[in-house]
Amino acid sequence: MNKETLDFSERDFEALLVKSNEMVLNQFKDLEHLKGYHDHPQAIVESWFDETLPSKGMNVFELLEEVESKVLKTATGNLGPHMYAYVMSGGNQISIIAEKLATTINQNQTKWHLGPAMNEIEKRVIAWTAEMLDFPKESGGVLVSGGSAANLTGLTVGRNIFFEELGIRKKGLFGQKPFVVYGSEEVHSCIDKSVELLGIGSNHLRKISTNSFFQIDLNKLTQQIKTDIEAGLKPFCIIGNAGTVNTGAIDDLDALAKLAQKYGLWYHIDGAYGALAGILDSLKTEYKGMEKADSIALDFHKWLYQPFEGGCTLVRSWANLKRTYYKKAAYLDTELANDGNRLEFNEHYFQLSRNAKAFKVWMSIKAYGMDHIKAMIQKDIDLTDYLNKLINNSADFELVASSKLAVSCFRYVGNMTTKKEITKFNKRLIPALEKDGRVFIMGTQLKGEYAIRACLINHRKTKDSLDFLLEVIRDVAQKLE
Repeated sequence: MNKETLDFSERDFEALLVKSNEMVLNQFKDLEHLKGYHDHPQAIVESWFDETLPSKGMNVFELLEEVESKVLKTATGNLGPHMYAYVMSGGNQISIIAEKLATTINQNQTKWHLGPAMNEIEKRVIAWTAEMLDFPKESGGVLVSGGSAANLTGLTVGRNIFFEELGIRKKGLFGQKPFVVYGSEEVHSCIDKSVELLGIGSNHLRKISTNSFFQIDLNKLTQQIKTDIEAGLKPFCIIGNAGTVNTGAIDDLDALAKLAQKYGLWYHIDGAYGALAGILDSLKTEYKGMEKADSIALDFHKWLYQPFEGGCTLVRSWANLKRTYYKKAAYLDTELANDGNRLEFNEHYFQLSRNAKAFKVWMSIKAYGMDHIKAMIQKDIDLTDYLNKLINNSADFELVASSKLAVSCFRYVGNMTTKKEITKFNKRLIPALEKDGRVFIMGTQLKGEYAIRACLINHRKTKDSLDFLLEVIRDVAQKLE
């Protein structure tokens, strides 16, 4: 290593890159048998990294070996076909290359002249996203960490634009009537966090009950809006779900758009999980009205198969972002060099330091093409239908909830006869499956009922993967019985 810098010699750096490439390739060997989870106790994992602050550097090849054994080989199996927990895609190989290249040039992608190409690429990805979702050509947007940040960003824009005449950016919420936000009881927990962070308060988040398909009850929503108006409150925003995380339920987005228009409310859609499935011809009608949203949150690290992170907020104009976030600062001023066509992302979002999240998305779309990506989304949905059929045709499982997307909620029933017994057993089954590790799957609550929840967002899954899933659950369950 060069003592004058942190750089290695060209020969040593090349050798390190070769070794790191080998490590990447090793992760893709025998993916079919990659465990979903490695059951190492927390205290053991902590002990691997329990050391004092190093004052001297170690041999970097030995460091890579340590990383491979303690990090890569013990990683939860997101790459492989046996991950069903949360909403985890398997990433894609082009994005691995993109991330390495983006990290190499190390661009802070908030000022145009700090990363000209990367800034124009993000603008292009936003334009493509608007095209996918039938938003206006002048739509603006920004890539963020994930769905939580994307929802917070959309609601921030909504609050600042909706209450702009009140001077809310300067005056804050002091002296204002309480604002009310409406969503279903299935809204993601980040919505609760967002209304708290925005000063609206979770007491003013109305969670409306859902119908048998886990969609928001429109009649109850309408009545709640009327009740709040009569009580002297200020209805502000309706949130539609374009695919809930629990079941993949899609609200009646068109009806919500009409309701928002009728009462003059901001219309935000949480599409972090499911919005991108709306590009499928087979699901177009289910997403009618999504294009009418004032803001929408989505995740590229879900159904665009990107590695973390890659969330996105889309709004109907760049001006709405700038009116929400712009703050003049002398040392950031580039007006003298700007011919009026440079878009400065720091003027359109909260962060002043951002990596180039759009680069991997841009490379992926160009490399695979949207037709191929759409085919993978459709395959995930078709495989979920296959899983549901397996469950319905079995004697020892029962389907609790299905959707038009890629979530299946079910439970193991075996020879049990009472709901209480079945619930108690399935709550024991989930930690037993985690300890087994062959598949990684979690449980959830649906209208108070416990269920095993399988989410299929991984282009590497096959029918054999799903046969194996039920085989493993059955095997672990029978041992528990």
